[in-house]
Amino acid sequence: MILQPVLHPVLLVLLCAPVAFLLVRAMVKRSARGESPVWQLVLRLLMLLVVFVMLLRPGIPGGTSQTLATDTDVVIVVDTTASIVAEDWEGDRPRLDGVRADVQAIVDEYPGARFALISFDASAQLRLPLTTDATALMSSLDVMRPEVTDQSRGSSIGIANRMLADTLSAAAKAAPDRSRMVFYLGDGEQTASHDPESFASSARYVDSGSVLGYGTAEGGPMKKTTGRGGEAGEYIEYQGEPAMSVIDEDNLRVISEELGIEYQSRSADAAIELPEAPTSTTDYSASGEVGTVIELYWIAALLLVVLVGVELARAAMQVTRLRGLTVSATRAPRPSPRDGGDR
Repeated sequence: MILQPVLHPVLLVLLCAPVAFLLVRAMVKRSARGESPVWQLVLRLLMLLVVFVMLLRPGIPGGTSQTLATDTDVVIVVDTTASIVAEDWEGDRPRLDGVRADVQAIVDEYPGARFALISFDASAQLRLPLTTDATALMSSLDVMRPEVTDQSRGSSIGIANRMLADTLSAAAKAAPDRSRMVFYLGDGEQTASHDPESFASSARYVDSGSVLGYGTAEGGPMKKTTGRGGEAGEYIEYQGEPAMSVIDEDNLRVISEELGIEYQSRSADAAIELPEAPTSTTDYSASGEVGTVIELYWIAALLLVVLVGVELARAAMQVTRLRGLTVSATRAPRPSPRDGGDR
């Protein structure tokens, strides 16, 4: 038998013991006075005991569950410049919606892998170090916002090159037997005055991945970002007209060549094509099984339902009996004043 209490056992005893003491005391007093029925208090004491057992969460060893072990590190690099909210994804939705959907597809494609998230605008940030917690990755993407428009001074699509190289290098040194994949998600629009930095220094650490491009040749308008929870209602303007962000596929192809991975133009009406996982990825059958605990608290829960049902039935019978007595008293004949005078 294994116990997995929801609270420390001492706390459970401190919570239940006073109630049990009051119930036992009431039972003793009723028995001493010859009152009945004492079984009502016994029923309530039994309900308290069942709740106590439920909170202890008893179980037995013997259950098993399959686990997936993937010997792959996936580093995701996301563009968070103002252009990532340009509204040309699936019509007039921001490109960031497409980025989030594709990252979810990547997570689903490589379950059990370790994921890291790097974002870049005026500078690069390691938002999430390598972790197997895919939920943390998606949460980071959900709260991720583009740079504040008023603070933007131009950005380079290659500014994350050193951050990516450092992340991959550290991963290779810590676990040289693991494979490494890189996914770069952006529109390739270079707004800095200099040429983009090269990602060539990261290529030797990369086994697979993709450069994913977002945007259209026609471009999309961009709402101003304030950094206070989203976009403002106004659009960024250039010479009195809404500024349009267009995809630069030539730049994205250069990045894919530097990293040694494929380039893929993304659109909402096309399914993402992801490369196969490296050969070091293991499947369910090869990763083994982990022992678990078979929970038994549900048995106590069923017993509690039965006891509560008995208590409710008893209360309903008492209410019915009291209503019957009230009706009988109301219908009973009352002596008239005349009858009293004749006697």
